[in-house]
Amino acid sequence: MSIWGKVIGGVAGFAIGGPIGAILGTVAGHAVDKAKAAEAASGLTGSDAGERQVAFTTAVIVLCAKMAKADGQVTPDEISAFKRIFQIPPEEQENVGKLFNEARKEATGFEPYAQQIAMLFSHQPAVLEEILGALFVIAKADGVVHPNELQFVQQVAMIFGFGPHQFERLKTIHLGSEDKEADAYEVLDLNRDATDAEIKKTYRKLIRENHPDTLMSQGMPQEFIDLANDKMATINAAYDRIAKERGLK
Repeated sequence: MSIWGKVIGGVAGFAIGGPIGAILGTVAGHAVDKAKAAEAASGLTGSDAGERQVAFTTAVIVLCAKMAKADGQVTPDEISAFKRIFQIPPEEQENVGKLFNEARKEATGFEPYAQQIAMLFSHQPAVLEEILGALFVIAKADGVVHPNELQFVQQVAMIFGFGPHQFERLKTIHLGSEDKEADAYEVLDLNRDATDAEIKKTYRKLIRENHPDTLMSQGMPQEFIDLANDKMATINAAYDRIAKERGLK
C-alpha cells in the first residue's frame, strides 16, 4: 500500500495521537477526542517507522493546506499543483483532497501540527528540512512566492528549531539567490574563507545526512524521494561550483 493509502486509512493516527492523529481520525470517519489525543501525544516518540512515515506525510498535507491560505485564497491550481508535485495516484487523490480540505477549513492554526512534528523528529533535523522543502515547493508552484507564504515557512522553521541563518540557507537551496557565488557557500552552510579541508568535510557530511536512504530510514516515505534527490542535486552543484573555483580534486 502506498503511503497515501496508509494516511487516509487513519489506522496509524490512533498510535500517533495529537493533532495529527485527530485530523486523520476525522477524515477517516473515526470519532477522536482531540483533548485526549493531544494528551496522548505528549508521551509519544514515534518510534515505529510506519507511524513516522504517516506523520511525515500528514504534516506535509496539513501544513501545505494551511500555507495555501497564507496568501488570502486557495485556488484549484494550488490543490492541483500539490497533487501533481507529490505524484499522488489517481485512486488516492480524492481522499488526499479530503484531508487537504479538512486542514484548510479547520479553525486550529498550523502551530500544533508543526510542534508535534518537531517533537517526533527532534533528532532528525534533515527530515524536518525535507518538510520545509515541500512547503517551499508548493509556495513557488504558481511561479510567485507570496510574502505571507514565506513568512509561514519561516514560522514553521522556527517551531522546528531552525534559526534565521538556517532558514536563509534552506531558502537559498529551494528558491535560489541572485549572487551565485555566495549561493554555493550558503547551500553548504560555509563562509567564503573556509579551508579546502573544511569544505570537503562539510560536503561529505551533508551528503550522508541528506542521502535518500538515510532520510527514509528516519521516517521520510519513498513517495517523497524526488524532494531528497532535488536537494542532493543542489548540494552537489554547489560543491562542484566551489571545487571548480578552487581547483579542488
